Formats: sequence, structure tokens, C-alpha cells
Amino acid sequence: MSYRDTYAAWQADPEGFWMEAARRIDWNRPPSRAFFDQGPAGEWFADGMVNACWNAVDRHVEAGRGDQVAIIHDSPITRSYRGITYRELRDRVASLAGALRAKGIQKGDRVIIYMPMVPEALEAMLACARLGAIHSVVFGGFAAHELAVRINDAAPKAIIAASCGLEPGRTVPYKPLLDRAIEEATHKPEFCVIFQREQEVAHLTPGRDVAWHSFQYGVEPADCVPVEGNHPAYVLYTSGTTGQPKGVVRHTAGHLVALSWSMKNVYDIDAGDVFWAASDVGWVVGHSYICYGPLTVGATTIVFEGKPVGTPDAAAYWRVIQNHRVKSFFSAPTAIRAIRREDPEGRLIGDYNLRHFKTLFLAGERADPDTIQWAEEKLGVPVIDHWWQTETGWPIVANPVGIELLPVKRGSPSVTLPGYDVQVLDEAGHPVAPGTLGAVAIKLPLPPGTLPTLWNAADRFTKSYLAHFPGYYETGDAGYIDADGYLYIMARTDDVINVAGHRLSTGAMEEVLSAHPAVAECAVIGVADSLKGQMPLGFLCLKKGTNTPDAQVVKEVVGMVRDQIGPVAAFKTACVVDRLPKTRSGKILRATMVKIADGEAFKTPATIDDPAILEEIATALRAVGYPQRI
Repeated sequence: MSYRDTYAAWQADPEGFWMEAARRIDWNRPPSRAFFDQGPAGEWFADGMVNACWNAVDRHVEAGRGDQVAIIHDSPITRSYRGITYRELRDRVASLAGALRAKGIQKGDRVIIYMPMVPEALEAMLACARLGAIHSVVFGGFAAHELAVRINDAAPKAIIAASCGLEPGRTVPYKPLLDRAIEEATHKPEFCVIFQREQEVAHLTPGRDVAWHSFQYGVEPADCVPVEGNHPAYVLYTSGTTGQPKGVVRHTAGHLVALSWSMKNVYDIDAGDVFWAASDVGWVVGHSYICYGPLTVGATTIVFEGKPVGTPDAAAYWRVIQNHRVKSFFSAPTAIRAIRREDPEGRLIGDYNLRHFKTLFLAGERADPDTIQWAEEKLGVPVIDHWWQTETGWPIVANPVGIELLPVKRGSPSVTLPGYDVQVLDEAGHPVAPGTLGAVAIKLPLPPGTLPTLWNAADRFTKSYLAHFPGYYETGDAGYIDADGYLYIMARTDDVINVAGHRLSTGAMEEVLSAHPAVAECAVIGVADSLKGQMPLGFLCLKKGTNTPDAQVVKEVVGMVRDQIGPVAAFKTACVVDRLPKTRSGKILRATMVKIADGEAFKTPATIDDPAILEEIATALRAVGYPQRI
């Protein structure tokens, strides 16, 4: 069946389409129907009973494929790799789940996971799913304050953490960050499980902390606990425009059905294939396409602890693809740009046998046409840009390789997938003509696997996503659809910027900057960067009478952002200015500042209070090297 036939089949009978897709997973009790019109945006398979861990692990052992490798851990930093079979994974997860159950963890309890790229991170997620506990994975690059914010919101009964993460040339101790976060948080977990790594053995707090291995001694392994289809599998926090993260809720059944459908139809992955998503368990890609997606369809997934360059060189990805016979590979455009910068001619690619490699998928940020063309030419495989969000959990727009490979249009993530009715709207909420720029929105209901609400914040869910365009989910992206139905994403419509595929709120950074005693007013914008896509850049107006040198203030605020948000923010540049450009009503003209920093032509906004400020901003930017000569 072609893509057009598949999409038409969904349009003609969405209920039948998703009930058919639901047959690909195991149910303890099948749902009576697919869509339930309940909650702010509806729910999927709500009255079915199911277990995510059973679908991702146990059923493959029962089907006779227990000896197949489920997880490959490849760590160029420790110069090691190992495989874990489905049978071994089942036994390890059942043991961990049994130990958690013995400590009182049960269905509905929250467990925060704060771990680096090790298989134990996936085992922790699956152990929670086995018990019906709700996990919330926090990216290891976040500092103590960001972890504390998530502890307060999720109110976990337990936290599972590693003693450390590993970066090229250095060890990153996690335990001191965890201790600081718990100290700062008003909610306190009952206990913490610490996975000790030999590179940094952490001190355990008596009475609160237990060691990963020792607390599993002598426990009874846990069986899978069936949960309702609309039971939350996890909460994942994504950057919000207020600086307060939004807890995206993922219901169990819709998640499994959507991931199972997308693994085959988007990524062309079946049982026994090797799939690699070079992301992190702390991001949505890690949830959907390192953990649950590949394992649910019985594929082999790769947990990679390394970088695209520097571990040890720009051939790291090609070595992994060769050695583990990867069929489909998913990365961020930033990573490919970094490899291209180190190896512009792609000479290192020729040292590896990539005959099993069929498709490169890119997402997380806009894939620029130059990067796509370079990868196509050097790798000799289709390079597929696709677009989705933490909120949706699986692709909205993609070239559906598992159905058919459509013509690639560089700069476009291709076409809308079944389940989604993507429209481009004007400010009044009316669809616009093909080729016209507008707000990208999705007609309700959203498909299975997408967020039904925000954790403890139903009103914020409605306000953030549903209120602006009644009857639609607002994506927060601007773009257009061409005459062939291909979508082009051009920009965000809010203050969230995309740094190396990581969504970060400039508003959250502004909160940190404004806390500096010398800062009277500030603004953070995202500026174009040839490697990371965007980088944050700060503007500081200092209080009158400040005696601290400008350079010292800049150094201190850079340190504050690193300490409070984390290295992931990549906040390195700020400039001191006398005043910020504003409208007469007091709104800071961030979009105009971005154009000046990026060297783009701009019109002086008619609403500006004092046009002379724009030249002052341009002068300050030139002093810190903007616009860059890319």
C-alpha cells in the first residue's frame, strides 16, 4: 500500500486504522474501542489493560527469541562494549523491579531516573513500567536546581541515579548534584538507588541511599503488572516559555501502539534489525527510540556513550554502524555538521564497511539542505529529515520509508503521517493557501502516543496548546505547506531555542541573568550557529553605580547559567548594553535583535520606542563577533 493509500485509509476510518495497529501489541485485555472523548484532548485505548515492559521484553523471550541481543552498550570513552540478550534483560529488569517493590514502589508511584548512557538507565525505565510506576527521566546534563524543580513537581517516592557520567577526558560526578537537588527540593524522596560506576564511587547517605546491586540481593523477581491503557507510563519535562518546565504525560497503550506503528512504517525496522538513535535517555528520542520503540518491535537497540567527534575522532558513528550492523540510524543535524567540520571530504567514511546501513534519519532541529546533501553524497543512502516534538512522542511529519520512499525535498521533513491533520493557520485561526507562512497546528484529536495533558497542570495544558486556535493543537512552530503537501518548518513562535537538538527556554536563562546583583534588565536570544544550529546570547543592562567591570559580570552570569541550568544550555556569550530595544508598550524586540546578530536584513519596527537603540545593539554585537562570518 502506498503512502497516499495509507493516509487515505486513516482519514476514512481513524477508529479502524488504530484498532488494526493495536493488534501489533500484546494486551491483557483488549480495548473496546480506540478513541475515548474524555479529558481535555481525548484519550486512546483507555479501557484496555496492558504492560509496557511485557511488550518490550518478556513477549520476545516467550516467542523464542530470548537469545537475540536486545541492547548493545557501546562506550568509546571506556573503550568497551557489551550485549544484553532479551532473556538477560528480562531477568535483570524483573530483579530490579522486585527490589523496588520490596521498598514499597507500586503502581502510580513516581520514580525519577538521573543517569548517563548506560543500559541500566533503560533497565530502570523498564522496571518502573513492569510495576506500573511512572518514571521521569532527567537529563544528566542538567544541574542541581533543574533536578530540584522536577523533584518538586513529580514528587517521586524514589530516585534512581548513577554515581557519575563520563565525558571525553573527564568524569562528571552525579551524586553531589543529586544531594544538592534533594537539599534544595521541598519534596524529599523516601530512598535513592545509586548505580556505582568504577570511575567514581559515590558516598551513600545512610538511611536514604541504597546501592544498585546490594539492594537486589535475595529479592523475589517481579511479574508485570497490567495497567489501564490511559495509565501514565512516564512524565518527561520539556522547556516551557515561562522557564517552569512542562511535565509531558505519556499514556501507556497509545505510546506502545504509535511506537510499534512508526518503527515499521517510518524507520523500516522489524524484529531482529539493529536500530540506533544517537540521543540520550533524558530526551524524548531516548524514551521513544532508544528504549521503548525498538524493544517493542523486537529489534536490537544501541546505547552509545560517546560523541560524534573526539571519541576518538570523526569516524565514531561509522565504526558503530559497521561493527553492530546498524540498519537505520537516527541523529541530530548538529552531529553531522560536527563530523563534516572535522572530515569535510568524508574520507574517514571510506574506512568502514557500511553495507548493512540503509537510512539516515535526522531530527531535533531543522536540517539545513547543505548538511543533507553532504550526508547523501558521502554515505550513499537516503537522508531523511523528520519533524516531531517531545509532546507528540513520535513523528508528525516524515518520509515514511517503511511504506515507500517519497522524493526528498531538502529543507522539508516531507509529509504528514497518518493520525495527524497538519494545517497552517493565520493569526485568526483560518487555514492559509499553500506556500503561505503561518502557525503550524494539528487538528484535534491528536493520534495515539501524543500528550493527553501536562502533569498536575491541566489548565496550563489547555492554555499552552489548545486555547490559541480552538479545535487545534498549537505546535509553537511557524512554517508553510507547499503544493505537493510537503511541510517546511521555518521558526519557533515562542522563546524556546534549539541548541544542538536540545530545546531550551531563553526565558529560563533570563531568570538566571536577572538574579545577578549588578543586572538591572536582560534579554536572551537564539543566534544562528554553524555547528549547533542556535546558540544563546545574552544582553545585560547593568544597574547604575555598578563598579564591577563588564567582563567580570559577563563571566559571573555565564557561570550562573552553567550552575543553575547546566552545561546543556551552552551559554557562553553576553554583552553589556545601555538599553534594550523596545516597543512603546515595553515589549523587547527580540526578533529584531536576532536579525541583527545573524546579519539579516530587517525593517525597523514601526512600534519601536527609539530606533537609535538598534545601532547601539549592532555595535555591542560586533564587539563580541556578531554577525559571524559563516
